[in-house]
Amino acid sequence: MSFQKITCLVKRLNNKHRTGLSSTRSTPKVLKIRQRELFPSAVAMVVLLFPMVSEATNGYFAHGYGARSKALAGATSALPQDAMAAATNPAGMAFVGDRLDLELEIFNPVREYSVNGAPTLAPGAFPLNPGTVKSGNSVFPIPTFGWNHMIDNSQSIGLTVFGNGGMDTDYPDFSSQTCPPGRSGTFCGGSTGIDLAQVFISPSYSRRFSNDRFSLGIAPIFAVQAFKAYGLGAFAPFSSEPQNLSNQGRDFSYGGGVRVGGLVELIPGLHLGVSYKSRVYMTSFSDYSGLFAGKGSFDIPESVNGGLAWDINKSITSSFDVEYIRYSSVNAVGNTLLPNLLSAQLGSGNGAGFGWKDMTVFKFGTQWKQNEKWTWRGGFSYGAQPIPSSQVLFNILAPGVQEWNLTTGFTHALTSKDDLNFAFMYSPGKTVSGPNPLSPGQTIDLNMYQLSFQFGWSRRF
Repeated sequence: MSFQKITCLVKRLNNKHRTGLSSTRSTPKVLKIRQRELFPSAVAMVVLLFPMVSEATNGYFAHGYGARSKALAGATSALPQDAMAAATNPAGMAFVGDRLDLELEIFNPVREYSVNGAPTLAPGAFPLNPGTVKSGNSVFPIPTFGWNHMIDNSQSIGLTVFGNGGMDTDYPDFSSQTCPPGRSGTFCGGSTGIDLAQVFISPSYSRRFSNDRFSLGIAPIFAVQAFKAYGLGAFAPFSSEPQNLSNQGRDFSYGGGVRVGGLVELIPGLHLGVSYKSRVYMTSFSDYSGLFAGKGSFDIPESVNGGLAWDINKSITSSFDVEYIRYSSVNAVGNTLLPNLLSAQLGSGNGAGFGWKDMTVFKFGTQWKQNEKWTWRGGFSYGAQPIPSSQVLFNILAPGVQEWNLTTGFTHALTSKDDLNFAFMYSPGKTVSGPNPLSPGQTIDLNMYQLSFQFGWSRRF
């Protein structure tokens, strides 16, 4: 795309922007009965139990599910240890026995963006205010639940409840030299940010075969998403439905998919696990049909993971996983900002998105069973972050730039049936830099680091 086209684009944006138009509604919303308001109360209760689900370690997928898995950097495709196994590989549920796992994570992502370079104040430009702005909402409590029951010596049923998220930012309002009089904030719409939370309710069935050397599992996925966006009024001229672009409060969508998996002992002490999660098809965010491509469509991308677990001796086990996430398959996430913003309106099928690439994550973990009371774990993972340098402008809203995750943790047996579990994760700071395509001469830096503390209690029956 030529600079002249970009200039034409930003001139249109700038002209509307300076007339004081915004995407906030000036009249009260007409009350209407929505089908989602009649959703069973049980699901509503689950959403209330997950008020702030926000992970952002591998894009917006968690690096693991449950304290044992998180302490091993998520390398548990072939190493099931608790009733959270269905979130990684449901075939493992046949090996974890009758149990209940209740856990709480305290997740702390620290996010900011910086704008460098003098703003281009000429007609047609759309610069950002120079300086660094730090996002609020940096501490999130995240509950997790897992239950498993052995029907007989080879079959199990279970229920696992867990979450994803991480496309969550809250930039404060501030005085900006690049905004017209009376306007302020990142995009001159006051406080600016988005918040995406995903909760998965996943029953499972698994069965062992061939003298317990092989197992298969299936876990249907019922998903609930919550989303809100605010401060995006400057993009109203480029939206197919500007009244459904920004500042519409929290909207919900529902849907389903499935995860299937297998686990096999290749030779004594060496196990292979493979799992596939389908695309989770979701109802649209109708209140944000002017933002997400496809009239508010926001499906959850498919992923595949596989790994090996090797019992080095009776006390030490090492594991290795690879996970592939197809972010680009979902238009709202994979479509690029430009040229899409020029060629199609926001909310249309080819509307602009966040421009995320697919992500491949490599995970390594080792655990040492010191004695009957103590088991120690450690691990690390790496995945090239999904945001190209050309897409930093829109990803101020969703800076999922993390690559390395360093983890550790332990299990302490309280009684013959009760365990205390702990996991800690540190994801070092990562910065992605790129040009502001709407203001030549400016660059934008996205930066984040993360801390996570997870505590869990397990009961074996």
